[in-house]
Amino acid sequence: MNSTIPIIIPSYEPDERLCTLLKSLKVVLKNPIIIVNDGSSREYDKFFDEAKEILGEQGIILKHEVNKGKGQALKTAFSYVSENMPSVVGAVTADSDGQHSPECIRKVIDALDENPSSLIMGVRDFDKENVPKKSRFGNKLTSKVLASASGVKVSDTQTGLRGIPMAFLKELINVKGNRFEFETVMLLESAKKYPIAEVPIETIYDSKENHQTHFNPFKDSIRIYAIILKRFLKFSICSLTSCAIDLIMFSIFCRIFKAHDIIGYVALATAIARVFSCAFNFTINYIVVFKSDETIIKSLIKYASIAIVQMALSAGLVSFFVAIIPHAIEVVVKMFVDTGLFFVNYYVQHKFVFKKQGKPKETSSEQ
Repeated sequence: MNSTIPIIIPSYEPDERLCTLLKSLKVVLKNPIIIVNDGSSREYDKFFDEAKEILGEQGIILKHEVNKGKGQALKTAFSYVSENMPSVVGAVTADSDGQHSPECIRKVIDALDENPSSLIMGVRDFDKENVPKKSRFGNKLTSKVLASASGVKVSDTQTGLRGIPMAFLKELINVKGNRFEFETVMLLESAKKYPIAEVPIETIYDSKENHQTHFNPFKDSIRIYAIILKRFLKFSICSLTSCAIDLIMFSIFCRIFKAHDIIGYVALATAIARVFSCAFNFTINYIVVFKSDETIIKSLIKYASIAIVQMALSAGLVSFFVAIIPHAIEVVVKMFVDTGLFFVNYYVQHKFVFKKQGKPKETSSEQ
């Protein structure tokens, strides 16, 4: 175990659980422990004073004069580590509410030491009986939405027990997100850069029905989902604009070719319209939506391959339905067909055109 890897604990208006955790940590681990007092009111000074007394030289207490949020508290600690401990392989973050035992924190430290280029996630088992229903439902839903919208797959999106490589830690200091959504931003930022390794940890809640936490299920959930769905919304707007271009061009060329009795006019109109819409769509997705770091030629080849397949599917399906449905309006049929292909297209693009990390691996650490 690397005893130089610091443990970061952000804390806002804590209770006795913080001091209980620190007493246990001091017995088990010799790592530096950085506590960030995130603007707690004066009545909570007693807990931070006790924390300082418990840790002695092993502890470092940082303070915000006003509450800035968990994300900013983590960034403050990251800046301290970057400036004062530049030689460490990274840092481990943990919560102050008793959910992370010293043994589990040690497992994540060991995993980071063995995998210094990976983001280590201490993941809980939400199928256990002691897990509050809202936590079980919320985490599983967020995991599915995150995977669908971004391609990042983790089994516990909200865990505060994480091992962060030094290079990634420095990058995170400057990313957006100051509150609980910052931990979701961290997952999205890890894509294409740092593989995720999962370490199973204990699932600890002080109450199955009412675990005490500063997480606001409404406000913080909105922030988290806004972060997750931001890229998908950009993709949707770009796709809708491309679709409008596609439909307008398709309608124009359908009329022209149909008037001249050209065989296969639907397929030909589809192909020409798709060239115009794809040129627009690729440019916006490459620059704005996915902000690809691949060469434009490489991305264009992948994109063109998908566009050709999708164009063939669109033309084939529209032709099929126009042929079997009496008096079918080509543009209306195409709208329904392309709506279904839209979701397939998004999934394929973030899986194939723009590289994403695979399913997180699980380290060999024992439970």
